[in-house]
Amino acid sequence: MTETAQTQSSPALTQQVGELLAELTALDDPKMRAVNERHGDDHGVNLGKLRAIAKRLKKQPDLAVALWQTDDTAARLVALLICRPKQFSADELDTMLREARAPKVFDWLINYVVTKSPHAEPLRVGWLADPDPVVASAGWALTTERVKRSPDGLDLTVLLNVIEARMKDAPDRLQWAMNMCLGEIGINHAEHRERVLAIGERLEVLKDYPTPPNCVSPYVPLWVPEMVSRQSAR
Repeated sequence: MTETAQTQSSPALTQQVGELLAELTALDDPKMRAVNERHGDDHGVNLGKLRAIAKRLKKQPDLAVALWQTDDTAARLVALLICRPKQFSADELDTMLREARAPKVFDWLINYVVTKSPHAEPLRVGWLADPDPVVASAGWALTTERVKRSPDGLDLTVLLNVIEARMKDAPDRLQWAMNMCLGEIGINHAEHRERVLAIGERLEVLKDYPTPPNCVSPYVPLWVPEMVSRQSAR
């Protein structure tokens, strides 16, 4: 990680990491671990308890790096909550993303760290073109954030062309990320909504996705009209 974090490593920091790992082990719930493992996350700590630990610790960049280096999923989730996004270089964030194969770590890294980093845009562009579909899914997740919050400079027509051509046969995580982008284009950009719905209906991606009661299906022909309706009702 950062040179600063490496040079400030100390016996006290090592002891703190050990104590936190022991605390996380004590909080691990076998039943929750079994549920999480079905989704690819190898930890059993309640996320509310993880957030409480992070709130207690506050921002500690050096500790965040040390926790990340343990390669423990629960510790990495805490690390992402107590780090400072600007402490990482673009190369460090790229390395962290390629190490973060647990879905929850992957998602929190993108949402809590990369989106707040000054390197977010060049990473987005590079990741979109990466041959690794998991890395590419991060590029699509960042693109979805741009679609929602800062679409200026994005060619939405080109994005729809790519989604239409590639989403149907994409690996699961990449397919999910592309579907999220498709839906957000339809929700936030009325001029593209008709085409978005047509793509969703033709490709039928996530049409049969199991959706709990009172939740909105990620199937774009259902999701987009529901969210647009909610926005109109505000």
